[in-house]
Amino acid sequence: MPTVKIGASDLRVSPLCLGGNPFGWTADEETSFAVLDAYAEAGGNFIDTADMYSCWVPGNSGGESETIIGRWMKARGNRDQLVIATKVGALPGVDGLAPETIRRGVDDSLRRLGIEHIDLYYAHVDDPDTPVTQTLAAFDGLVRAGKVRHIAASNFTAGRLAESLDVSAREGLAAYVALQAEYNLVQREGYERDLAPIVAGAGLACLPYVALARGFLTGKYRPGGPHVDSARAARAGAHLDGNGPAVLSALDEVAAAHHTTLAAVALAWLAAQPTVAAPLAGARTPAQLADLLPFLTLRLTTDELALLDKASA
Repeated sequence: MPTVKIGASDLRVSPLCLGGNPFGWTADEETSFAVLDAYAEAGGNFIDTADMYSCWVPGNSGGESETIIGRWMKARGNRDQLVIATKVGALPGVDGLAPETIRRGVDDSLRRLGIEHIDLYYAHVDDPDTPVTQTLAAFDGLVRAGKVRHIAASNFTAGRLAESLDVSAREGLAAYVALQAEYNLVQREGYERDLAPIVAGAGLACLPYVALARGFLTGKYRPGGPHVDSARAARAGAHLDGNGPAVLSALDEVAAAHHTTLAAVALAWLAAQPTVAAPLAGARTPAQLADLLPFLTLRLTTDELALLDKASA
C-alpha cells in the first residue's frame, strides 16, 4: 500500500485510516480482530481511536476500543509496523484540556494500548475554559518525555486552530500537525470555507472523519428504500434531504464506470481534495472493510471529480 505524509511530521501513513470507533461498540473483540487483521493484510498501517470510545454503550466506561487494539497488537506482535492515533479531552471524568487531564489521559491510553508512545495524539475537542498556552505546554511536555511523537487537533473552530498555531510558534511549543474534521461529499461547506484555508496556510494535513457520512455514502440509504438496522441510521438517513439523492446518483454513475463500490468512490473524491491526507473510515465487519479497500487503487478522472463536485455543491 502506498503511503502519504502527515503535514510537517515524519509520519508516513496509509491513504486509508482505519477508524476504531466500532471496536467495543458495534464490533465485539473477535470481530474487531478480524477487521484489524484484514486491514493489516491489505497493507494498512494507520489506526485511529480515542479514550472515549465507547463510553456511551451501556456497561462501558470508555477505553474499550483502545484496549481491543492493544490486545490485537500484542497478539500479532506488530506495534512497530503501525501508526497509532488516539485522543484526549472528551471522555467523561477525563474531559477538557487542562494539563493534569492531558497527563492523566495519556498515561491511561498508553496503558490500555500497551505501548510506550502514541504516534499522533489529538485534542479531541476544544476546551475554551483552559488557556491555550497551558494546553500546548502540556502536550509539549509529552513530546519531550517521549510519550507522544506528534500532536493534532480535532473538532476545532478556525479561530481556535489559528490561535493554537500562533501560540506554538510564539512560545516554541509543539504544534498541531493535523486536523480531524467532519468532511465528506454531503458535508463540505464548513470545512472548505472556514478550516481549509488555515490548514493549507499552515501546512497541516486534514484527516477527515465521518468520511462516508455515517454510512450514507455507501448507498445503503435510499429514498423509499428499506429500513437499515444500524446505530447510525437516524443521522445517516438525514442526508436524504437536500442534495443527498443527487450525490448518490453521481456516485452510482462513477462507481459503475469503474466497477467498484460507492464507498471507494466517495473516499477517492475526498482524498483528491486539497489539504486531505488520509480519510478515516471504520468497519464493523471484514465485509464492510472490503467495500472500502478498492479506494486504494482508484483514480478518478477530472470529469468524474467535476460531476461529484457539482452534485455535492
